[in-house]
Amino acid sequence: MNAPEPTPDQGTPIVVLASGGGTLLQAILDASAKLPGRPYRVVGVVTDRECPANERARAAGIPTEVVELGNAAAREEWDASLTDVVTSFGAELIVSAGFMKILGPAFLAVFGGRTINTHPALLPAFPGAHGVRDALAYGVKVTGCTVHLVDAGVDTGPILAQRALEVYEGELESQLHERIKALERDLIVATIVGVATGGVDLAAAARGGTAGRGSG
Repeated sequence: MNAPEPTPDQGTPIVVLASGGGTLLQAILDASAKLPGRPYRVVGVVTDRECPANERARAAGIPTEVVELGNAAAREEWDASLTDVVTSFGAELIVSAGFMKILGPAFLAVFGGRTINTHPALLPAFPGAHGVRDALAYGVKVTGCTVHLVDAGVDTGPILAQRALEVYEGELESQLHERIKALERDLIVATIVGVATGGVDLAAAARGGTAGRGSG
């Protein structure tokens, strides 16, 4: 017997935060349309600038909003505006997918414990904006990507899932980053599905316990 077709409102509602090309967003959108039972659905995309991620959202028929830091009188005002916009979508899970801004206290007061981020290194090693570059400069033989809960620090939240790959001799930063991005796309989708189906326990992770499956 074939599985029933999912209804439009089926699945855990998520909002994706993005800043650039939107390749992680595209992977999330593509998987949402193809996964059996549709465990999650993207209800909104929010960016900090007009960028290709907005175009990808519009092409998929997903509502999208831009909340620019430059339009705010202060960082706190921007944080409050971002919080209001994300709240308006009614999402249960927030996914930071290449979002290049630190989420502030107002945002975390509402969405802390249910906001996840993907990072192109094996945290806690090499946090920050240049994880791939820093790993290469250190001379590591193995690196990878991490999905973690977002907290008030920079890439310091509890780790939910990681995947590793070998660093090739003489590999350029751009080459390594592209290989890591492929891992990130798979891992972020797997983690979202885990959260949506109960296999990844965000509350346990926030308490310092094990998050469950999805650490593949």
